[in-house]
Amino acid sequence: MNKPASRKPGLEPGLVRLAIPNKGRIAAPVNDLIEKSGLHLVDAGERRLITRTRDPHVEILFARPIDIPEYVASGVADLGITGRDMVMERGSTVEQVLDLQTGRATLVVAVPEESDIEAVADLSGATVATEFPGITRSFFAGRGITVTVVTVGGACEATPHLGIADAIVDLTSSGTTLRTNHLRVIEEVLDSTTILVANPASLTAKREKIDEIVLALESVIRAEGQCYLMMNVHRSALADVRQVLPGLSGPTVMDVASDENLVAVHAVVKEERVYQLINQLKRAGAKDILVMPIERIIR
Repeated sequence: MNKPASRKPGLEPGLVRLAIPNKGRIAAPVNDLIEKSGLHLVDAGERRLITRTRDPHVEILFARPIDIPEYVASGVADLGITGRDMVMERGSTVEQVLDLQTGRATLVVAVPEESDIEAVADLSGATVATEFPGITRSFFAGRGITVTVVTVGGACEATPHLGIADAIVDLTSSGTTLRTNHLRVIEEVLDSTTILVANPASLTAKREKIDEIVLALESVIRAEGQCYLMMNVHRSALADVRQVLPGLSGPTVMDVASDENLVAVHAVVKEERVYQLINQLKRAGAKDILVMPIERIIR
């Protein structure tokens, strides 16, 4: 009896598999994004490797961030969310579809504060410890600098003080960990954010469903930090309110059926501006002001 031909699960017709981090600094924000987008995880609490979503044509694969680029490139997953640094480290053949604009961090070259090293050129012949050996070798090779790269699995910032390395190439978001470990940055290697990548073949074969997922994620990203303001304004004060409230695309003004002297004004504004705007709007003549959160903005 002939066995049926094997097929990569991620390439099953009609099903899109999205790989997301199972741990690490970007795991929680990515999970939050998935939930807000409407792709609610059905059985994630059971700690499964693969989880269903409310959409029967979309499932989630939990994986290590460093493995996600290769899962997508090989077709095990159609889409993946991970850091740009991870994609560059693996060198996988994937296409960036969307920058999620979160998980911002910078890969830097750092040395001990007391070190005589002032520039990367001074590291010729030195030892560099890193969790990103691929990027590190490429970086120094591009500068024509010969270094010995030591790959570590964690606590990279401790290696210079242990005598393991003269410098490190590590990811930093605030610089606090580097300062705590008495390290200083001598050069930035690359900036990284969390990105959505796709298998090139899947982009063609499953374009409609992938576009649907991208739109859902993008709409949540657009809504981040935005609020929806609604208020009533006397027509005589409308010009003053317009000056205070430009909004996302300018405020929307509508007649109020119960009072011909009033108009309803709606606008999308940045959340950070709301505190000051409320007082400015009141002074300009607005009343019955409502401030509401926004989950998604679709253009």
